[in-house]
Parts: sequence; structure tokens; C-alpha cells
Amino acid sequence: MSKKLEGKVALITGGSRGIGAAIAKRLAADGAQVAITYAKDASAASAVVKAIELGGGKAVAIQADAANVEAVKAAVEKTIETFGQLDVLVNNAGTVIPKPFEETTLEEMDRVIDINVRGTLATTQAALRHMKSGGRIISIGSAVGDRVQTPGLVAYSATKGAVKIFTQALSREVGGRGITVNNIQPGPIDTDLNPASGDWAVPQKAATALDRYGNVDEIAAAVAFIASPESSYMTGSNITVDGGMNA
Repeated sequence: MSKKLEGKVALITGGSRGIGAAIAKRLAADGAQVAITYAKDASAASAVVKAIELGGGKAVAIQADAANVEAVKAAVEKTIETFGQLDVLVNNAGTVIPKPFEETTLEEMDRVIDINVRGTLATTQAALRHMKSGGRIISIGSAVGDRVQTPGLVAYSATKGAVKIFTQALSREVGGRGITVNNIQPGPIDTDLNPASGDWAVPQKAATALDRYGNVDEIAAAVAFIASPESSYMTGSNITVDGGMNA
């Protein structure tokens, strides 16, 4: 059985847990060789690599905080050194500090901007130097980058709105090279960062049409489609996977 991503190499930032880990495992299952970055938790990252290897895939974990531009550039180079090419970049690393905007410190705002925007821009720029026709830039934005229904997410929403328009703008610049740029916008997904049992969960679940949180594999499935040759005519798109929250 031929796998859709056979012969492809994917780099997933923030791939040691949650949505990123699910994406890494799914792309590996579809045949890609996978590199993941992680900020601090080496044991979680190596568990993802082991899981992929147990399934017969190839993976490597690279320590790189998404807020550190030199580290993310080095992670791209390390991916090339290890696997010889780069076909799919998934800008998944992100952070959120939920609190009312007036109580948010400048340091907290900087952290959210540095990871969610600056890190995404720097990683993408480094990756584009190595990408050929058929390349895929996929960012993990957020449903709140499109429409905000939950208070306490002002700075975060602003960064995800930036990722949305970055996707649209970049698609115009690299389309001539046969590279597509798309943005997956998750709604409430059950992860360590936003558990379905957490304090913030009740209003989020109530806001969805399906009356439930999503799971990480549902986001990974959308990424797998965009990474595959089947999505070849999609670019500059913002694909919302949010259980109908923004409907």
C-alpha cells in the first residue's frame, strides 16, 4: 500500500505533546520522515520519536524554543542534515496566557507574540530556503484568529489573526514556486493546555455546534490532508476545525 507522504520530510514545531505530537505521529503513519522540535521536555519528545519508530517510521527530536530565532533556524538546518530535504513545515508551536487584557503584563504579551508570530515567521523563512515545488507550509492558527467568543484571549487572538493574514500574504509570494501555504484553525481541543475538564471548558464546549471538545487526532487528520498531494489546489486558505464554534 503506497503511503501519501512516502519520500517526504516533515518538520513539526512544538511536536512533543498535544496537537503537535498527534500531527507528528499521523504524518509518520502516512509515510513521512519526521523531525519535531521541543522547548524543554526531552523525555516527552523522545517518547514521540519512539512511538514513531515502533510503527516503522523515522523521526528525530531537536531542542529549540520557538521564541529563539537562532534555535529554530538551527532546527531547520538539522532537519536537512538528518533527512536531506524538507517538504512539509508545520508551525505548531504556540502558547496562550489566558487572563483579562488589562491585567496582562508586557512580558506575557511579548512571550505570546514571540512564539506565535515571530517564531512562525522565522521558522517559515528558514524552511523556504530549502523547499521545492510541492512544498507545504501549514500553520496551526486558532478559531479565535477569525472570530472571538471567549474573553481572556486578547493578545493570543491578535497573534492568531496575524498567522491568518501571514498565510494569505505568503501564499501569493511562493505560489509561483509550487509551494502552498495554509492555516488550520482549531477550536477547543482537549490537550494539557486546554483540558476538556478545565475551568475554561464549559463556555467553550457550549459555544460549539457539536457540544463537545475536539481531540488531537481530528486536527492531525486535517493537517495530513493539507500535507498530502490531494490538497494541491488549496493555498492561502484558513481551514477552521472547531466543532462549529464559529458557525
